[in-house]
Amino acid sequence: MMGQLLEKRWVCILLSVLLAITFWFYIRASVDPNGTVSIHNVRVETTGTNVLANQGLTIADISPAAVELRVEAPASVRTDLLMNRANLYMVADVSRCVEGENVVRCKPVWPENFNAENVNGHKQEPATVVVTVGKLYNKPFEVEFQLSGRVAKGYQMGTPAIEPESITVSGPVEQVNRVAKVAAILEDDELDDRFAGDLPLTLLDSGGNVLDDLEVTLSTETAYVVVPVVVTKEVELKVDIEPGGGAEEGDAKVSIEPHTIVVSGAQADLDGLEEIYLGSINLSEVVTTNSFSFSINLDPSLNNESGIASAQVTVTVEGLSTRTFAVDNITTTDHPNGYTANVVTQSVQVTVRGREEDLEQINASQFRIVADLSHATTLGGSRVPAQVYLNGTSTVGVIGEYTVAVEIIG
Repeated sequence: MMGQLLEKRWVCILLSVLLAITFWFYIRASVDPNGTVSIHNVRVETTGTNVLANQGLTIADISPAAVELRVEAPASVRTDLLMNRANLYMVADVSRCVEGENVVRCKPVWPENFNAENVNGHKQEPATVVVTVGKLYNKPFEVEFQLSGRVAKGYQMGTPAIEPESITVSGPVEQVNRVAKVAAILEDDELDDRFAGDLPLTLLDSGGNVLDDLEVTLSTETAYVVVPVVVTKEVELKVDIEPGGGAEEGDAKVSIEPHTIVVSGAQADLDGLEEIYLGSINLSEVVTTNSFSFSINLDPSLNNESGIASAQVTVTVEGLSTRTFAVDNITTTDHPNGYTANVVTQSVQVTVRGREEDLEQINASQFRIVADLSHATTLGGSRVPAQVYLNGTSTVGVIGEYTVAVEIIG
């Protein structure tokens, strides 16, 4: 009796499970019916390319590059797949391919967090893709820097430093040969500060157009670039005018060519820089009009962007008169040890400059000439520099340089 009851109980449990499963399939078929969806333009990607590279081979072409995938699944699964179709792709294993054309089957790679167990079946059209394999071609390129934009006004871009300086582009020879340049491109509308960082490398053709459709690889995808940026400033050149030869600074007309140069440097170094000092000119060296050449010397922290190494300064003395006197009061100084000297020159024509009324008060007795023998060590006759002194006036001055002839006697 008890056995019959137990047997009837298990039968009831089994019937209940079967009825529940049947009811579940019925509900699912009613609420989440099975069906097929076609997804177009599913991209084809590859795996196993490293195996080809080790053989000196590379993929030259894949045809077609995208396929149609038909998926059979419940409605909820199909909806989930369509919402994430951007992350769906087909993969072709090319590790067994050889040089030439290869027919390869693909398999789908489902989006992340998508449960493929709920897919009842799938089929692609076309069923296979043709993978064309060619020899791997390597070509080195220097990495160029390009600025997409402009340097801000008042700033100067220095020479960029790039690491690595060169890279290798690898791929089919037809595609690699389309590459003319490899550039690290910085985008900045108004570059006004130093840049340091990684920039992606861009392939360009001979016309400077971006090549983004090549199946090639780069030995590195980025380059570390440092772009120095400094401030530029136009600065005036100046000379000091020293009074002399009866002329004051106000009597001189000065012109400098070039009048200004452009320098670059740090903002702090340029803030207080208003002029560049070239040197000084004593007006006793200027008879009427004289030109002087000066080197343009800058502080090491600055750079001469104009590239001009020297300036020409022209000085003209105006509004003064000159008069010449024959001076015979000649003496010597600084005789060399063990030597004596005879002055051969008996008279020197000395020119003085000043206002006409002051010149009328000068006579030859106010002059004396002193010959400097400190460097006269050669026996016999020679000319030595001489200094002319004018006594009794401060408004008239001597102009020009003078020498006298002497004879050194041992």
